[in-house]
Amino acid sequence: METTAFSGKTLLITGGTGSFGNTVLKHFLKSEIGEIRIFSRDEKKQDDMRHDLQARLPEYAGKVKFYIGDVRNPDSIRPAVDGVDYIFHAAALKQVPSCEFFPMEAVRTNIIGTDNLLTAAIDAGVKKVVCLSTDKAAYPINAMGISKAMMEKVIGAKARTVDPDKTTICCTRYGNVMASRGSVIPLFIEQIRAGNPITITDPGMTRFLMNLDEAVDLVMFAFQHARPGDLFVQKSDASTIGDLAKAVQRLFGDTGTHIIGTRHGEKLYETLLTKEERVRSEDLGSYFRVSADGRDLNYDKYFVSGQVHTEADEAYTSHNTHRLDVDGTVQKILTAAAVKEAYEQYGLR
Repeated sequence: METTAFSGKTLLITGGTGSFGNTVLKHFLKSEIGEIRIFSRDEKKQDDMRHDLQARLPEYAGKVKFYIGDVRNPDSIRPAVDGVDYIFHAAALKQVPSCEFFPMEAVRTNIIGTDNLLTAAIDAGVKKVVCLSTDKAAYPINAMGISKAMMEKVIGAKARTVDPDKTTICCTRYGNVMASRGSVIPLFIEQIRAGNPITITDPGMTRFLMNLDEAVDLVMFAFQHARPGDLFVQKSDASTIGDLAKAVQRLFGDTGTHIIGTRHGEKLYETLLTKEERVRSEDLGSYFRVSADGRDLNYDKYFVSGQVHTEADEAYTSHNTHRLDVDGTVQKILTAAAVKEAYEQYGLR
């Protein structure tokens, strides 16, 4: 991963104590980066991260500075962004069921919190901000996805208001990250180790498979290539939940399965690009770029000269991307560091 652009610079990661923030640290800490700021509201996770860094990498731990705060509170954001060159905005409420029961909490963090963060970044002259979104923002059917879709609208609107020579704001969108906090693979492993059957919502449900390193690679690609308001998506393999369960059982043991049905707000498959986005996307090889819609509020001219082709034949989804079989899924999930580590410690021999 190319990190020279960060030499001597200060990077802020909101929600930095999560899986994404820990992976960024792994990639950046030994580079020539000047300072990494971790911004989050969980002092326990910050304390754990601080002690872990001091124990494992004492010579680099001084590069990491910790800020307690909440994106909901603009006053707590301003000191954290002061003097920052770049921001990776990962702070969010991400759990679909909890957002279904507490939708206004998702609004406050994912929408208002993003607006607060971007306002502070623009005021502080931050050069680049990459915001992390989710597949659930495409054709959203649940509160988490709706709040993330609105977050993307906030990003696009903010990107239009600022001089790109001063601040560039862009967005990345990806599906479930394997073995990240709250994801299904660690749950499967925990259930197998307890001798219990794996609980499956719907065996035919499909999900994209991306590891944390790939998530960071996507953010870095966006950082390097973004124009104001751009949305970036990485092309990814997928599998059915049934095959994913079989792959985990092949590594850790077969304790049986139990079908429990879909949870509140769950989708049958993930969509990374809608039909409307795909028709105006740019294929960059391993990634898609969807440029910001540059039209203004003067819609009169579009009544005379509109766009005839407004959507592609199909969206880009976990149903129509490359589908892995069980063998392929086994190999893919072993690229997730947490799965590989668990397999080396607890897996079948």
